[in-house]
Amino acid sequence: MKKKWMLKGSNFSNLKYLTEKFKISAETAKVLAGRGLKDMMQIESFLKPSFSDLHSPWLLKDMEGGVSTIAAAITNKERIIVFGDYDADGVMSTAILYKALKYCGALVHYYIPDRISEGYGMSTEAIEKLAREGANTIISCDNGIAAFEQVKRAKELGMTVIITDHHEIPISIDAEGNKSALLPNADAIINPKQKDCSYPFKGICGAMLALKFSQALYEYMNKNSIPNEFYEFAAIATVCDVMELIDENRFLVQKGLLQLQNTANIGLDALLQVTKLKDKKLNTFSLGFIIGPCINASSRLDSADIACELLITEDKEQAKILAEKLYELNNQRKYMTLKAFESTSNIIEEKHKKDKVLVVYNDEIEESIAGIVAGRIKEKYCLPTIVITKAHEDLKGSGRSIEGYNMFEELSKCRNLMSKFGGHPMAAGLSLKENALEELRSRLNKNFNLKEEDMIPILRIDLSLPVEKATLQLAKELKLLEPYGNGNGVPLFGDRNLKIEKAEVLGKNKNAIRLSLKTGKARLIRAIYFEDLSTFEDFIVDNFGKGKLQDCYAGNGKDILVDIVYALEENEYNGRSDAQIQIKDIRPSNK
Repeated sequence: MKKKWMLKGSNFSNLKYLTEKFKISAETAKVLAGRGLKDMMQIESFLKPSFSDLHSPWLLKDMEGGVSTIAAAITNKERIIVFGDYDADGVMSTAILYKALKYCGALVHYYIPDRISEGYGMSTEAIEKLAREGANTIISCDNGIAAFEQVKRAKELGMTVIITDHHEIPISIDAEGNKSALLPNADAIINPKQKDCSYPFKGICGAMLALKFSQALYEYMNKNSIPNEFYEFAAIATVCDVMELIDENRFLVQKGLLQLQNTANIGLDALLQVTKLKDKKLNTFSLGFIIGPCINASSRLDSADIACELLITEDKEQAKILAEKLYELNNQRKYMTLKAFESTSNIIEEKHKKDKVLVVYNDEIEESIAGIVAGRIKEKYCLPTIVITKAHEDLKGSGRSIEGYNMFEELSKCRNLMSKFGGHPMAAGLSLKENALEELRSRLNKNFNLKEEDMIPILRIDLSLPVEKATLQLAKELKLLEPYGNGNGVPLFGDRNLKIEKAEVLGKNKNAIRLSLKTGKARLIRAIYFEDLSTFEDFIVDNFGKGKLQDCYAGNGKDILVDIVYALEENEYNGRSDAQIQIKDIRPSNK
């Protein structure tokens, strides 16, 4: 899909001082200055994250009340239930709180609802079941902020309820468009997004909140510092929940990645081995696209308890069995996702080509992978997407949004059509009756107010940099900016008027093209472009003609002039390192 290229700007004027103070090149200084960092203190913290970047857990509203309540429940030997969620963030949150409470002497168990039969969050049935089993106190993680009826029922049954959740606060919108917050009647609500919460950083995930709660609980009960594995759990969750890697999240993920290299957690170690990541340098890709999907596959195709047990087990043999099970489930999930993506794309082409908000019903796909499919459809069409399928009861959907479209807020305007919904601006989950489906699609499309230009994906370029200057030294230096992720993307550079001398197809699946590019200074630079062969060939034929494609393959494509956006990385092979230019987007010059 065509992208809009935008060159980042910076208000930071003293680049020379940056290069001297931090001993970095002018190019790295310019990239750093374009990251939205306002002063030297922020830049120092960005380049050298430390424990001092972590905010005190006691700044969170209701933290003191929540911790003292749990501490009393521990002392009184009450039965405490950690009520978790089935995605990677929810499982990591559950494991953190369960292990923390266990260490503090609690009579604690965990409960993660079944993705298919129960769905996201608390249910009245689960609350009543836990009450019958003797539960006195519930502490939620990564859910609960919208559990109005469920918390009410728990209180009627004499239970204490502590909510820790990072999701958006539910709102009501009156006829004049005025918004007001809605909160369940829990004994304590720990969520940084509450308007009267003084916590300085709102962008933490559920596992980070669980870590904060554990840290405060340990302090309150005069225990040792929280273990390193909690940082590892929270780092995985932060990346998998696509939180911004800024502020304290940056240090958390950096520390978590470092600790994971030699993790003391038996389950994570087993998972690293089965995914062949053991003894390799880990990065955010390792967490978000290898470890996280294995954790998520647990609930998608079986039970989230498998993943949670992996994280809390002390038995190496059991850890190996559970890790292999997760790996196998994730491979099954990959195959199912591919088939579901194809069938859902076909439905859109047949029925919804004119829609601006894609609300797609596909009863052939598993409810558990609807969110993944929605994400891929959103990427393909660059439109807000909700994939809906037949569930155990009624219909269930999972949505993924685009920049500029607040899906949570738009769904809030349609609250009366859904029996249940929740989420945040970029993603949401919902349940609804079959007879409400068409009305939901109609209303979301009618309310859609983005212009065509607002829906073109934006590729933000850090710096205009001739490929001759994309050196190995710069590639090594840019590692100072890692870890990369949401809010701190891989640095992107742009160059213009490059001639494609030759193209070579690579890979058994023909999904990579190596281009030999000639610069204005007549230097020949090699670059790699990870793209489907058909997409690349269509680009050449559509813009330069069919004959030029043959010239390109023959090494005679001198008249093919292109502009590129690229990333620069260090490529290590057979003990040697070199600078690798990886093309992210390409277009004809002067167009």
